[in-house]
Amino acid sequence: MGRMTDKVALVTGGAEGIGATVGRMIVAEGGEALLCDVQIDKARALADELGENAAAFELDVRDLDQWYAAVKAAQERFGKLNVLCNVAGISEPGIVTDVDLDSWNRTIDINLNGPFYGCRAAIPAMEAAGEPGAIVNIGSMIAMRAAAFVAAYSASKAGLLGLTRSVALDLAERGLPIRANMVHPGAIRTPMYDRYKYSGVDTPENIETNFAATHPMNRIGEPEEVAKAVVFLASDEASFTTGCDFTVDGGGSIRS
Repeated sequence: MGRMTDKVALVTGGAEGIGATVGRMIVAEGGEALLCDVQIDKARALADELGENAAAFELDVRDLDQWYAAVKAAQERFGKLNVLCNVAGISEPGIVTDVDLDSWNRTIDINLNGPFYGCRAAIPAMEAAGEPGAIVNIGSMIAMRAAAFVAAYSASKAGLLGLTRSVALDLAERGLPIRANMVHPGAIRTPMYDRYKYSGVDTPENIETNFAATHPMNRIGEPEEVAKAVVFLASDEASFTTGCDFTVDGGGSIRS
């Protein structure tokens, strides 16, 4: 038996990057996964590859009604919902005095409002399942150590940290067997990272060197390293862990 046997997970950002890797690992560990993304063709292709224990659903995390539809789709396809993995997110540069307002609002909507809507829609379904469950939100080392050049991203991930802890306390105080935790990645080799690497601001080699240097381990992380932490927190192995900040950042959040 795998760590995710008998678990049904809804994974946002499931078409690529960390989300796709989480979906793969959940299925590999014996679970079932609904891969949700606005990039529905990519999500469907991955679900087809993973087989009958995976399905895809088109979801814009900024839309609460779409969230309710996604939760219903998970229940109808797999019979229940145990796990919510809020992975979808964006990062766009901009300091407070010049960040594009549309970029600011889009970042807050996707990175903070999206997980809030997800928890709002999913928790009643997870409670109805009557089984141990877990919410795992993807934060960032920047939630713990802000960066000036990404004001909206810093604010959204710090806000998500507070939301995660609030949800963890609420679920525990209500006696529900559902935990809420957060994984804080550093720079991870994903399409989001590639958009910075190939932005044209500097050579890709220099950008990689500069990003790596913000991590004491002096390298970029891999999606699998984050997914392993997510699956651990989603599994019953983490049954006494809630409100946790699990860093996968090569020491970036504690650097001197």
